[in-house]
Amino acid sequence: MNFTNSVRVERTPHDVFAYLAEFENVPRWNYAIERTWKTSPGPVGVGSTYHQERTVPRRAEESFEVVEFAPDSRLAIAGTLGPFPAHVTYVLQSDDGGTTVVNDVELEVHGALRAVAPLAIGQVKKSVAANLNVLKQLLES
Repeated sequence: MNFTNSVRVERTPHDVFAYLAEFENVPRWNYAIERTWKTSPGPVGVGSTYHQERTVPRRAEESFEVVEFAPDSRLAIAGTLGPFPAHVTYVLQSDDGGTTVVNDVELEVHGALRAVAPLAIGQVKKSVAANLNVLKQLLES
């Protein structure tokens, strides 16, 4: 199950990347996440690991790892998000003094969930788009 959303933010790619790469910020803009914390030592980069507490669609704990880290241009994580193995990428494109954030989400759907995935993808994409709009509002305020 793959989908892509994008949002334009009136901030530089540097500012947007810095905020996204501080994963402890995720609960501020993603309504489904209650808390995120780093579980590996050192600065954020490829190989950094995190744990987080999710409240939607149900309370759960999940982990992810930073798999791409190109300052000011590209950031990606892989792990288990909700019930799905996932790969999430953020590509930042400079855009007339602002930044267009392109967010690509790949969720691996297995078993019985495959039957309902086509029905759910629209709602999941819509929820992720809403989160990106909150991110935009936070960064522009």
